[in-house]
This record gives sequence, structure tokens and C-alpha cells, in this order.
Amino acid sequence: QVQLVESGGGLVQAGGSLRLSCVASVRVFGILNMAWHRQGPGNQRDLVARIAITGTRNYADSVKGRFIISRDDRKKTVYLQMNSLKPEDTAVYYCQASDRNGNTYWGQGTQVTVSS
Repeated sequence: QVQLVESGGGLVQAGGSLRLSCVASVRVFGILNMAWHRQGPGNQRDLVARIAITGTRNYADSVKGRFIISRDDRKKTVYLQMNSLKPEDTAVYYCQASDRNGNTYWGQGTQVTVSS
């Protein structure tokens, strides 16, 4: 079982930055693929960025060049550095973990609000 706890959300003006963190309660973090998703008001939950066990990164087109996903396996933490934030980035951001058996785990989410 994997428990995920996100932090770092908040209110920021357009053009500002935030860094989200997600700490995993798990015996071995390095075997998990990690990702950030987001769900805006009235929208479905969409993938924002993922980072594989190998370190390979993928980003949604809407955040390329602005967001950076990273991981620290010793701290069992995945980060999402968000720069040049836009009002359309406003959403609840969820951390997701997936293991080699195809199981997925979600955090409770952290709210990010970008004012114009």
C-alpha cells in the first residue's frame, strides 16, 4: 500500500511560481513511476507530467517549458516546479504513483489558484 501526501499549493498571481511536493509512505520509492495530474472546475482529471523509474519525463503540451517534474528517491518525494503560472492552471493537483503490477495510488490533492 502506498500513501501519498501533497503540499505546496496556494494562491499566486499570474506569472508567479509554486513548487508542489508529494511524499510517499512506502518501503521502496524507487520502484514507483510518479505523476502529477490536475482537475479544474468542471473538467476531467488530466495528466500534467510524469517521471518514470528511469527518470524519463513527459509533459502535457499546455505546461511544456513552464513546469518541471523531478524526484528524490532518498526522500521518497516527487516535485512539480510550476513557473509562469496562468489562470488556466487553476486546479486541484493530484499526485499519482503506479507500481510494476499496474496498481495506482492517489493523494488527496492540493489546490492551486492563479489570479489574473
